Amino acid sequence: MSKKILITGASTGLGAETARFLAPGNVIFIHYNASADAARVVADDVAKLEGKAHLLQADLTTEQGCRELVQAVSEKTDKLDVLFNNAGGLIRRTPAGACDWSLMQEVFALNTFSTMIITSLCIPLLEKGDDPCIINNSSLATRHGAPTATIYGAAKGAIGVFTKGAAKELAPKIRVNAVAPGVILTPFHDKVTTAEQLELWQENTPLKRHGNAGHIAMAVKFLIENDFITGETIDINGGLFMR
Repeated sequence: MSKKILITGASTGLGAETARFLAPGNVIFIHYNASADAARVVADDVAKLEGKAHLLQADLTTEQGCRELVQAVSEKTDKLDVLFNNAGGLIRRTPAGACDWSLMQEVFALNTFSTMIITSLCIPLLEKGDDPCIINNSSLATRHGAPTATIYGAAKGAIGVFTKGAAKELAPKIRVNAVAPGVILTPFHDKVTTAEQLELWQENTPLKRHGNAGHIAMAVKFLIENDFITGETIDINGGLFMR
């Protein structure tokens, strides 16, 4: 059965690879903000993989942008089957002893507030979907602390709490889960992580390697297909964190 899937932050990295991975036979709403050219490449790939793509631009660091995105989706479909709240970013590293108010607002707006309000706005569309589900993007940074990324970790920590609360509120109709990526080699790290830090993390990872975007896409697909999982966060980190 063809599914209608909204992926935020889908022009690069995890979102782009998930769009490609879920493309066959499905309708993918590809959200992007500034990366229009990259988003068009993803849309072309989705089409080549026998999916249908819709490109939607919006700035999710603002309430207006979030509302405009969901309105644009509503103008193209009367239902959603899957919402992948993937958009997010570290923005810049800052020590815990030097927290900046404007940075905190920006990080929480992008990583937390957008996920919460887009989820809320999409509920009427999801309620009309087939086995509808929401998947939120959390982070390894919530599991064991992340020096110089404490603000980002706190923002993603809120996603875990929101996921559980929403899972209980929206049951039994809509399932809500999250994925918590570990060190995944995507453009996420290009400007915020040194090669030395990446090497150290790799050495400390039991599998002695970093992940790729496909590892996250596979976990998202698993959560879409398994209809007896809700309120869960799946860790994909090569053993860098174990529960």
